[in-house]
Amino acid sequence: MYSLVRPLLFKLSAETAHELTLEWLAAAARLGLTRLCADTDASKPVQVMGLRFPNRVGLAAGLDKNGACIDGLAALGFGFLEIGTVTPRPQAGNPKPRLFRLPERQAIINRMGFNNHGVEQLIRNVKSSSFDGILGINIGKNAVTPVENALDDYLLCLNAVYAHASYITVNISSPNTPGLRTLQYGESLKALLGPLHERRLQLAAEVGRNVPIAVKIAPDMTADEFRMVADTLVESGMDAVIATNTTLSRDAVAGVRHGNEAGGLSGLPVREASTQAIHVLSEHLKGAIPIIGVGGILEGNDALEKIQAGASLVQLYSGLIYRGPALVRECVDTLNAVAV
Repeated sequence: MYSLVRPLLFKLSAETAHELTLEWLAAAARLGLTRLCADTDASKPVQVMGLRFPNRVGLAAGLDKNGACIDGLAALGFGFLEIGTVTPRPQAGNPKPRLFRLPERQAIINRMGFNNHGVEQLIRNVKSSSFDGILGINIGKNAVTPVENALDDYLLCLNAVYAHASYITVNISSPNTPGLRTLQYGESLKALLGPLHERRLQLAAEVGRNVPIAVKIAPDMTADEFRMVADTLVESGMDAVIATNTTLSRDAVAGVRHGNEAGGLSGLPVREASTQAIHVLSEHLKGAIPIIGVGGILEGNDALEKIQAGASLVQLYSGLIYRGPALVRECVDTLNAVAV
């Protein structure tokens, strides 16, 4: 069915199509229509971060920033969902247009800028959903918060979402919030993650449940930088690394319409860099913490490539725009058919 709808969606602006799709999915869930596409035969559970995932294929953050379509997305066969990025206070994000399709390269460029309705609204949406599966909540800082005060925003979000999340992702790798990526390096990373880990220990005692914390990193690093980041994550008590976010490189889209737009590039052009990052991280970490692979998964074999490089789970986003919901089942079936 998506093959029939996609040409109509692609006639709309990318952001309008995005919003309409979420509205349709949410409406279908409210009407009970998503039961017609629910997939109950693709379960091959796996334990990661101390959690039991029904399958290895998840939704990446960014598609449902506010958790407004959890029930609709849950019906597509994902083993887990990640919503956000959410910030303490609502923010409009960057000026439009800020989302661009590059069909010739099966790619997307976005400079959304963490547009969201704020953490309080996200929690209300989570509470109103009926989803009882694995739910990750991706947290970030407000654009107006100076980067030197970023920890304050991350702690506010951590406190707010802790009781409602299966795991929490610390997003320090979006290229669309000024200064954010500087938090990935050296003492800045330690100064952020150490207090988050300490607060997580306190919250675990208060809530009576340990919620794992993952950290999402960018692909635009050297191998040595990946290794240094990996060491810091382990030393800081983090539970997983998500590799990777979007890239600033434009080599793969040179000369393509919209290829020079500012923002993060995702989709097929980031596949190789993401997989290479996973490979470097896996070799260095040697199983100390798991890796969640994301970036450029357009078919089942792309998901398998990530797992074979060392990822324990994978996530989809841009591939859904080009392939639709069938991509979820294709990836699940491919991974289920191989001993991974």
